[in-house]
Parts: sequence; C-alpha cells; structure tokens
Amino acid sequence: MELIEFKNLSKNYGTKQALIDINLKIEKGKIYGLLGPNGSGKTTLIKIINDLLQPSSGEILIKGKEPGIESKKIISYLPERTYLNMNMKVSELIQFFKDFYQDFDEKKALKLLGKLKINENDKLKNMSKGTKEKVQLVMVMSRKADLYILDEPIGGVDPASRDYILDTILTNFNEGSSIIICTHLIADIEKILDQVIFINQGKIVLNEDADTIRKNKKTTIDKLFREEFKC
Repeated sequence: MELIEFKNLSKNYGTKQALIDINLKIEKGKIYGLLGPNGSGKTTLIKIINDLLQPSSGEILIKGKEPGIESKKIISYLPERTYLNMNMKVSELIQFFKDFYQDFDEKKALKLLGKLKINENDKLKNMSKGTKEKVQLVMVMSRKADLYILDEPIGGVDPASRDYILDTILTNFNEGSSIIICTHLIADIEKILDQVIFINQGKIVLNEDADTIRKNKKTTIDKLFREEFKC
C-alpha cells in the first residue's frame, strides 16, 4: 500500500482551478521534491494532504484512509510561515510538542538544538529569522512520523547553514518514512532527492526518479526546472 494516493483529485477556488485531475502516489522510504513556480498548486496540494483543505472532486487516501485525525498523527508538517508563539522559550516549545505529539522525541530535539548551539532558555521573539526556522525544523524532525512535509525548510537560513540543515533532514527521519520537500532552492536540495515532481498550473508535468532524470536528460534538476519554467 502506498503512503499517499491521489485519485483524479481536483481543487477549485470559485472559477479558478488550483489542481486539475491529480493522479499521484507517494511511496514509503523516499525523499520527494515537489517543485513548481509560484501559483502552480504546490501549497494547495500540501494543505489537502494535511487536511487543511478539502478537494473539489476526486480523492486522497493516506495509508488507505481519508485525511483526518488519524492521518495528522503520522504527518509532521513544517509550513513556510511559522505558527509558533513568539513569546515561548525553546524549552516551553519542547514541552508543548511533547504534550501534543505522542511520537515526539525530546532527547533528539535537545541533541539537535545543542549541535545548532541554540539555547533552550532563549525566547523565539529574540531570535533571527533563520534561527527560528532552525528551531521549527528541529521540532518537526524530532517526531517519529511516517511522512514529513517541509515547505521551504532552508529558505530563511544562510548558505553556510544549508548543508547542515539538509544533513539534519537526511539523518533524522525514520527508516521507511518519506519526505516531501517544497522549495525554490533546487540546486541546494537536489542532491538528496530520490523522486522529482514538477507541478505547473495545477497539473503534474513530471514525476520521475531523480537519477533517471540526470541520466536521460544529461542535466541537473535545477537546470531542467529553469528550462521547463523559464519566462
């Protein structure tokens, strides 16, 4: 059984078609790059997986069931914009995640924060944008989830930190779990991708193994993306 399956799924906002007849399977044990220009449908797709939006037609199955309370228990989601209380200390945030998610690993979170030299007594409001994003990523990756959805996980961090963030992602998700990464910084993340999904104007225009793309197209995923979606 696939981790996620979309069957002829569409989503409309009034007369605007955000997703059009999506047929897609997300398998276990892979890192997926969900890539597309602004307004392509990426965010809508992610929100439907997280049960934040309902499809207009078609269906989505997560481990064979419709999204709901049970699917939220197995999905760890990093949104592009933070939802955290800025007045919280990091230690309070850890306790919040520990109370809210049964699969949260406090020891892992503290270890990752220590490697990033983030003080658990610091308040989020006193941190830089990049440090806040690192804290939020640590919280998300410290869950023992079946699926991690990361929306722009390296967008706010400096280039020197990106390799460490990617290494954190690679080494801290459960064996047999999957990751969906949505980002515009394709050159930075393409080396960790197993599968590449291009989406444009609500339609899947490419869904292929990352190494196969490089071999057959004889180019990088970043260059292929720029060529596919050039203005």
